[in-house]
Amino acid sequence: MIPLGQLRQLPLWRLAARAQPHVRWLSNYSRPAYRRFSSNGRPPFWQSRGFWYAAGTAGTGGLVYYELHIDESPTGRRRFIDISPAEEEKLGQAAYLQTMAQYRGQIVPRNAPADAFVRRVAHRVIGAAGLEGDWEVHVIHSPEKNAFVLPGRKIFVFSGLLPLAASEDGLATVLAHEIAHQYARHSAEKLSQAKVLSLLYMLVSLFVDPSLAQLGRSMTSLLLELPNSRQCEQEADEIGLNFMAMACYDPHQAVGLWQRMRQAEGVTPPQLLNTHPSSASRIANIQKWIPQAQMKREAANCPNPDLTRTFFSRLGSGVAPF
Repeated sequence: MIPLGQLRQLPLWRLAARAQPHVRWLSNYSRPAYRRFSSNGRPPFWQSRGFWYAAGTAGTGGLVYYELHIDESPTGRRRFIDISPAEEEKLGQAAYLQTMAQYRGQIVPRNAPADAFVRRVAHRVIGAAGLEGDWEVHVIHSPEKNAFVLPGRKIFVFSGLLPLAASEDGLATVLAHEIAHQYARHSAEKLSQAKVLSLLYMLVSLFVDPSLAQLGRSMTSLLLELPNSRQCEQEADEIGLNFMAMACYDPHQAVGLWQRMRQAEGVTPPQLLNTHPSSASRIANIQKWIPQAQMKREAANCPNPDLTRTFFSRLGSGVAPF
């Protein structure tokens, strides 16, 4: 080792010469190549042959499972459903209890005029459609213009819808549509589809990039879920129109209901971004389906619709009393 005093006196070229062996040693050193997600120098697990064998087996099994659960809707549309009617009814019962708790104090009492009116129309449609089981019908005292049916034959109608319905035929249009959702098992279809999409999102997050999963949800909603929802709505419109005709309601009155609904909607998002068809699309489809529905009405030996009386006309008012 050179003393510090001598080191200061050495010229720079001598210092460089003495440092050259160390420089040569450093020049021979190279950093190991970085390998993502590797441990102990081994490649990532998804690059192994065993992983792809397992993935291929799982994928094939998934496709077989999917094909085994392909179901045909009442209109002949193919769809995936892997939820049994018993499971669907169990989920509907839980939603029913939640709905009853949410609107506690707003349920219209039994045998009140509005309750009796809604139940009469609902049971008339249910009987004509030949749907078995115990159906429950509830009217919710609320200005909301809506109605829905839960799995397990639970019907809810908001009182705000009744003035818009304007007649038994108008209310039958809405109720038959909602009952058609139950008949076609659209809830089970959407729940089954949600299970498949959730699995795909999980795989994308695990093996590709978690940020792509959120983008995938948005694109899937736009390209698959919204059109599927509109398809279910259109199917319920067609089935419901036949149901109301079989119950001896006038299918032509469905056009008037959706015209009033369109006026009440105001500004609506474009159909591409909406879960329901626009009222204009609904009206066009209903006008196309009316001849078929009229044939079902005639087959049921229904009286002339001009001779039937409605609840509202008997009261001389367009609003159902409470």
